[in-house]
Amino acid sequence: MNAICLSGTGNTRHIVSLLLNELGADGISAPIESADAMKALEGDELILAYPTMFSNIPYLVRDFINKNRNVWKGKKIFLITTMGLFAGDGTGCAARLLKKYGAVITGGIQIIMPDSIGDCKALKKTAEQNREIVKKAEQRVTEIARRMKEGKYPQEGLSFWAHMAGLFGQRLWFYNKAMGYTDKLKINPDKCAGCGICANNCPTQNIKIVDGKAVADSQCTMCYRCVNYCPKQAITLLGKTLHQQAGIEKYS
Repeated sequence: MNAICLSGTGNTRHIVSLLLNELGADGISAPIESADAMKALEGDELILAYPTMFSNIPYLVRDFINKNRNVWKGKKIFLITTMGLFAGDGTGCAARLLKKYGAVITGGIQIIMPDSIGDCKALKKTAEQNREIVKKAEQRVTEIARRMKEGKYPQEGLSFWAHMAGLFGQRLWFYNKAMGYTDKLKINPDKCAGCGICANNCPTQNIKIVDGKAVADSQCTMCYRCVNYCPKQAITLLGKTLHQQAGIEKYS
């Protein structure tokens, strides 16, 4: 079993790694933006994992599915989404698109992890509270792996009712947020030190260093990697003020 994932602050990557380890899988595990993702696609059974955004798929993931439409037919796909609070049918959104291209969806899980939207006050928790969230998530994954070994694949987010929850709970109100790349990333030039951490880690290569300062283009997929890893706290996206930076390394 191979795995392909988009991970901003490490939440999704952590869950994928743990599940593969618990399953005893020894296939390729690759970031979606890497060349190894294409190698992972050669497998017949795959995990596709990503953070849920407004009960939807990050646009980079949608783009990846569409660009590789000719390879999905007959492939068995297990979907994983991570979320700060609510996913609705986060797995279901990708499942419906993949089915359109002939994929077989074997199941899905939606795992609560520490919130990574650092420029919004909602859902902010202490480091200790976030460690407890991660601990509970790891326990869930261990149990899920045990069931999967028995052939009992969870179907979280794939039902009609999950579809309704995602649609009416978030997607109708925030439809445009995840239906394309955004040009809303804000970088404060007075704070930016031009270190290049954001540019080096951006999965869409949306950030460049120009004249010693980071400059954003219009291809942001809202993964929040740059916002949370900027050492000068110079970057925001949905909000105007950075309240908290997150990363799985702080909680695991």
